[in-house]
Amino acid sequence: MTKVAVTFVLPDGTEKKTETEPGVSALQLAHELGIEMEGACEGNMACSTCHVIVDEDHFDRLPEASEEEEEMLDLALGLKATSRLGCQVVITPELDGLVLRVPKEHRNMMGF
Repeated sequence: MTKVAVTFVLPDGTEKKTETEPGVSALQLAHELGIEMEGACEGNMACSTCHVIVDEDHFDRLPEASEEEEEMLDLALGLKATSRLGCQVVITPELDGLVLRVPKEHRNMMGF
């Protein structure tokens, strides 16, 4: 199976580059790499703590965000036009070269 290149840009500007099998979410991949991305709801789209900013070159390759995801994104700090929830960004071969920026702050509305 073909690996997909993904780069996470951390809040301090450090880049973490990796290659992964398709099918994993950005949240799962971040956790595998030891990147601080909370995911308080464990990927159930019930919080905004896995907020990522998708590079413009790849944003249109993602499926549109659902209404539920849009509602959760409204709670995110530093929201951008290309913001998505990491739990909803599923890595596919079409996303090869994907760059995701991890915001400096997040808001945990779940009380954890």
